[in-house]
Amino acid sequence: MANSKDFYSVLGVASSATAEDIKKQYRRMAKQYHPDANQSDPKSAERFKEISEAYNVLGDAEKRKQYDDMRRLGAFSGFGSRPSAQSRPSGFGSTGPGQAGAGTFSEFDVGGIGGLGDLFSSMFGAGASAGPRARRGAPERGAAIEKTIDVPFRVAATGGKIPIELEVNEECATCHGSGAAPGAQVKTCSECSGRGVISFGQGSFAVNRPCPVCLGRGSIPSERCNTCKGSGEQRAKHTVLIAVPAGAESGTKVRLKGQGAKGTSGGQAGDLVITFAVAADKFYRRDGLDLIASVPINIAQATLGSRVSVKTLDGKKVALRIPPGTSSGKRFRIAAQGIEKDGRKGDLLVEITISVPDTLTDAQEKAMRDFAESGGLKF
Repeated sequence: MANSKDFYSVLGVASSATAEDIKKQYRRMAKQYHPDANQSDPKSAERFKEISEAYNVLGDAEKRKQYDDMRRLGAFSGFGSRPSAQSRPSGFGSTGPGQAGAGTFSEFDVGGIGGLGDLFSSMFGAGASAGPRARRGAPERGAAIEKTIDVPFRVAATGGKIPIELEVNEECATCHGSGAAPGAQVKTCSECSGRGVISFGQGSFAVNRPCPVCLGRGSIPSERCNTCKGSGEQRAKHTVLIAVPAGAESGTKVRLKGQGAKGTSGGQAGDLVITFAVAADKFYRRDGLDLIASVPINIAQATLGSRVSVKTLDGKKVALRIPPGTSSGKRFRIAAQGIEKDGRKGDLLVEITISVPDTLTDAQEKAMRDFAESGGLKF
């Protein structure tokens, strides 16, 4: 990145621009300078990288806030001119922006906010520092994979296991992650001179990002692997059994260590984060640890009283006495037949609903009329 410009200047927007304005400007400029649309202009690729790097920061609300804080603290003062040795804070290296030693961030602290190496790493990602962590080939932990799965109501209530299929990136079996076709010659990447990273200068600071040409490897094969098209990775499907704890609710999350995306250069695999979405049940509803079951009875049962059989969550049947004169919506509690979680167990609440027949036989209609007229109703 040209040292005479900051990220706002690169995108051509004011520091007060809204997030939507920044996004629109980035899309316009990315389309204008994309290398595929400017194959006859070798400078367009460099311009495109500048634009992408600027949007990577300004397009993210949290990164932009930290970047603006740094600008206000004067960390990016003097764009277009490098501070002299006399004016540079102690602890800064002598190499210029874009070189591997530009600025020893960890030795320079601003107003108690911590080393700039840590701050830049949090702003621009793990590859932001110009220190040893940015070197090519360093092990990197794989990304976490987040997935939402549907869980049947009764499995969530009682616990169980659900198989899910995941699609993740894995090392290409043909090239073993090198991106090179079998027998291909490998040469040093001219774009990054074999470092695997590209440095973007900001005053006395350098922000490193993986080289887009060699994908951070530092080398380019004479022929790319046909299986993975040179990426060194393949998409693979795996079936994983997810244990659902008893009493799980929608929004419950479980984390499976090492079941996420594979790490690079020997790095650890990321985690798999599962969010449950519990499906509705045709018979039960849930209220905390209590279960609510609607049981329909007819008018005669409600009026005269009756006995009904109710099935519990574990499949057993419990006889329940319905007293005479029971109204619709009345609830009866069956203790300790709800959901069990953390040593506590809820109850089963049987909610009575009175069903009215759509049609009656002549005898039934006469009986209903006699009953109604005995209470003083006239038809």
